[in-house]
Amino acid sequence: MINKQKDTMTRTMKKEYLSGGSKRQHILNKAVEYIATGPGLQADKHHFCLNNLMLTETEYLEALNKATNGAMVKDLWN
Repeated sequence: MINKQKDTMTRTMKKEYLSGGSKRQHILNKAVEYIATGPGLQADKHHFCLNNLMLTETEYLEALNKATNGAMVKDLWN
């Protein structure tokens, strides 16, 4: 019975961690760290950041750029 309850539970983020919240920068910094060093494919990291951390596409791209030390933007312009 306990496992069944866990499967149906959903997690939500506290308002201070959502866009415009007082602790949003903490989530953005953690996203950069996760993208740079976390396990898995980039597509999985993208999905996690957008759906679980509730990053906007712009926030994700900025985090990706920071995680790659600006290589993403350099590649776009070269």
